Amino acid sequence: MPYETGARVKLTKDVQVTANETAARIGFPGPLCLAEGLEGIVTGSAKEAGGVAQDGLAEFERQIRGVQFDGFTADLIDNLRQQIIQHGGFGAGVGAQIRYRVRFENGFVLGGLEEDWLTRA
Repeated sequence: MPYETGARVKLTKDVQVTANETAARIGFPGPLCLAEGLEGIVTGSAKEAGGVAQDGLAEFERQIRGVQFDGFTADLIDNLRQQIIQHGGFGAGVGAQIRYRVRFENGFVLGGLEEDWLTRA
């Protein structure tokens, strides 16, 4: 069931936030995860296309993974992500899915959450 912006949701499973190498660089022994049951509010969504657009987004994410950006730069990067998603969405309807951005109670904002990772709170 699609969620609208402002809907209260909670995680249905633990979600990894950092890669192992990123966690090690910032002093954690393993990957940082958000726990199942954590509640938050949907702040946005985007329909992602499969195929070439998804591959482009994955490559983009790989290149910037582990880098901390100031707020303005992070907004620009999010805008680039949305452009990659939208560009792929025009030609490819197959495999398209909605992914959500959620602001959790602990302050984390996590984008790219699949619909089956969330349930109504």
